[in-house]
Amino acid sequence: MRYDLAVIGSGGAGFAAAIAARGMGRSVVMIERGTVGGTCVNTGCVPSKALLAAAEARHVSLDGRFPGVTVSPFGVDLPGLIDGKRALVESLRAEKYAGLAAEYGWDILAGTARFATEGTEPVLRVGLAGGGSATVTAGHYLIATGSAPRTPPVGGLAEAGYLTSATAMELDALPASMVVLGGGAVGLEQAQLWSRLGVEVTVVEAAQRLAPFEEPEIGAMIEKVFRGEGIRVLTGTTVGRADRDPAGYRLTLTGGRGELRAERVLAATGRRPLIGGLGLASVGVGTGVSGEVLVDDNLRTGNPRVWAAGDVTGHPQFVYVAAAHGTLVAGNAFSEAGRTMDYHHLPRVTFTGPAIAAAGLTEAQAVERGYPTESRVLPLEYVPRALVNRNTHGLIKLVADRDTGRLLGAHVLAEGAGEVIATAVYALAGTMTVRQVADLWCPYLTMAEGLKLAAQAFTRDVTKLSCCAS
Repeated sequence: MRYDLAVIGSGGAGFAAAIAARGMGRSVVMIERGTVGGTCVNTGCVPSKALLAAAEARHVSLDGRFPGVTVSPFGVDLPGLIDGKRALVESLRAEKYAGLAAEYGWDILAGTARFATEGTEPVLRVGLAGGGSATVTAGHYLIATGSAPRTPPVGGLAEAGYLTSATAMELDALPASMVVLGGGAVGLEQAQLWSRLGVEVTVVEAAQRLAPFEEPEIGAMIEKVFRGEGIRVLTGTTVGRADRDPAGYRLTLTGGRGELRAERVLAATGRRPLIGGLGLASVGVGTGVSGEVLVDDNLRTGNPRVWAAGDVTGHPQFVYVAAAHGTLVAGNAFSEAGRTMDYHHLPRVTFTGPAIAAAGLTEAQAVERGYPTESRVLPLEYVPRALVNRNTHGLIKLVADRDTGRLLGAHVLAEGAGEVIATAVYALAGTMTVRQVADLWCPYLTMAEGLKLAAQAFTRDVTKLSCCAS
């Protein structure tokens, strides 16, 4: 079985590479040991955001923010909610993955791949899911196997068992209580999801604040939001031991801080690259201290015919990064494009309510890189859209170069923060100054207007502007 490109994995990186390679007239085979589509469509972005949207709808209907609108409390049919999520996932998987492979015309082998050599040539030995084996030879190989949840270093937890963000979304009954280990993006989303569905939730974060990789103002505000919704928050806290009995889990906190009891424990403390069983060393592919596949700036490994893309590289773990990687690899492999990735204005979004979004540098990162910084923090109480939404829990922070005025970073905690940050991405990509952002047209009563107001705050007192002053 000889191809131009052999792809191990069928997620965002693998599909983008395969589509790009087929567009160049190259033959492609994809080897997948599990379900076609990878993490995003099956167990990550799509199902989690579908459930978060449902939980938000229930929460907003009950929070009483709009005078004159009352709703009687309603329950949650979790099996029905999960079935709806599954139907959406299956539809998108069929339309955007399995169907596309057939349309573009590449082969998919169900099985497990492992590198080997024939003489000096790298090959793939594939144990086929239906039995038997095959040997695949290709001009180029792409490792796009993604990542999986990392097991927290908590004594007894592996033996006791625990939920991940993926397995939690397959529950058939709402637990009475849940402890979420981790206050990063996934932990925050899962904690608020289950809380808004009626579960008593406690978040445990080892760092001194939630959202530890975001601006401290955002971490402080999202903690305030969580506490206001009844979510218990323990920061600067770690779990030393986990035990399970018929009543549930008993988590012993380190430093003599007592214990927690809960019916369920969900671990959201990061992800690890999936490289087990690939036989990378046999073809000269190296790995790093966290298990990531080592690549150069062009995403080529130590073997010139083997490439890697997506989460398995240890690069930012977003599906849009994985897709960009896949397209880049195809161009570099077959057109010698010599392309590299630029993460300067890479956006990220945590889909809490309000959502967290950022692009560019934090203030601390800018200082570390030697920029003389100037920042402004605009509370949402000065953003008209937030006022009419009757939800001013949030802020917009802009970080600029004090000498040049160039925008270095944008950080948003607000409803629709993901859409707001998309505007900031263009400003960062265009190396705009905060003065230029302040002078741009922006439609009134949009959350994106908050960017303009935050930029105006560098030179004006926005508390003394009328609603739509420019």
